[in-house]
Amino acid sequence: MASVNKVILIGNCGRDPEVRYLPSGQAVANVSIATSSRRKDKNSGEMVEDTQWHRVTFYDRLAEIAGEYVKKGRPLYVEGRLKYGKYTDQAGVERNTVDIIATEMQLLGGREGGGMGEGGAPSSAPRASAPSSRPLGAGKPPADVIDDDIPF
Repeated sequence: MASVNKVILIGNCGRDPEVRYLPSGQAVANVSIATSSRRKDKNSGEMVEDTQWHRVTFYDRLAEIAGEYVKKGRPLYVEGRLKYGKYTDQAGVERNTVDIIATEMQLLGGREGGGMGEGGAPSSAPRASAPSSRPLGAGKPPADVIDDDIPF
């Protein structure tokens, strides 16, 4: 049975990317992305904003692109997968981590200001994705399945 591990985020970058290179030469960049949601508090009736912070890791060419173009406060679209981990902190307490390993990224907003374009739509900005391991033609239906009698 197939399974899916996919995350899609649209949020604001909380800090400039930290780009480093592994001994193998592979580029790695880390950023934090904030996403917010609003809800009405049951007790007070006031609108409450809930902000979640997500740790995102980019690899290879995507890391280099993030290091060059992503800046603190810039709105981003990121697709990736969840990766869970554990570590022991300095006090000896075991901690759990959740990271998003990015496979696609799109910068939203204008080139300089980082805001959304007119009407709230993202303006044209660089879009990048990690190399796919899918074979060519994997997303296309077989030729014998295509129906030419579709009226639209």
